[in-house]
Amino acid sequence: MKRLISVIAIFAIVLTLAAGCGKSKKPPVIGISQYGEHASLDNCREGFVQGLKDAGLVENEDFVIEYQNAGFDDATATQIAQNFSANNVALMCAIATPAATACFAAAEDKDIPVIFTAITDPVQAKLDKGNITGTSDKLPVDAQLELIRKLQPEAKTIGILYTTSEPNSVSAIGEYQEKGPEYGFTIEGLGVTQQSEVTLAADTLIAKGVDCLSNLTDNNVVGVLPSILEKTNEAGIPVYGSEVEQVKIGCVAAAGIDYFELGRQTGKMVAKILRGEATAAEMPYETISEFNYYINSAALAEMGIDVPAEIAEKAIESGNQ
Repeated sequence: MKRLISVIAIFAIVLTLAAGCGKSKKPPVIGISQYGEHASLDNCREGFVQGLKDAGLVENEDFVIEYQNAGFDDATATQIAQNFSANNVALMCAIATPAATACFAAAEDKDIPVIFTAITDPVQAKLDKGNITGTSDKLPVDAQLELIRKLQPEAKTIGILYTTSEPNSVSAIGEYQEKGPEYGFTIEGLGVTQQSEVTLAADTLIAKGVDCLSNLTDNNVVGVLPSILEKTNEAGIPVYGSEVEQVKIGCVAAAGIDYFELGRQTGKMVAKILRGEATAAEMPYETISEFNYYINSAALAEMGIDVPAEIAEKAIESGNQ
């Protein structure tokens, strides 16, 4: 009888082990922290998912996404990152610098890989060393200055709004101030500390008589761009965007990158990590070098700006016709 019980017990254990082996392994969780919602950052996220799929990975089989949005609030970005760390996600994807800084701080003790996108200057942001990598959206400043000069041959002063605590914006304004004189421009930079100050700062630049405004990829500024455009349109001052989505909503033109493609490039990098082909620490961050010219013909006409043939033939019409 005892022998029969033992045989039954062993058989039960074998069945349990077999059942366990038959269970599918849970796919790794990718925590996406997006600093806030505007079109360029949304495009990054959508491109990121597409990049994973392009690499042959299947959502809910090879990876699961947990998406969180900080609403342009630093404290919320920190909380999101800490929750990802507490839940032991396999990897964090951070969209924009404040989200990346928060994720890197929360992931460091557990050595969770962090992949960022939409960061202009990872070195300036101190996100270039450790178990972290990603893609930079460094602005084609020379191309933007050349574009403005060709569209406004008589312009002298470019106004730029930026957040003083945003390392990427500080880096970009520095490059504009360095290169502006080469194209005959004075750069009138005006810093803000929070989004609520942006529209008042725009009033200040308008009052100073700048010939145009040029946008960075500053999230505080881009987040209230429609309100800025209301003021500049009334004053007859053209605003140049830094990417296509800004041109779509009323900026006259831009020399900028494609944020969907930036996100797609990031997704392909993550696929290598998930497959064990490389670690984040082993991969240097990447920068997209290609850019396009985007124009909004209706906005240009409103400002009385003619587009030279050399720009018109290679620019992408991006206005709402």
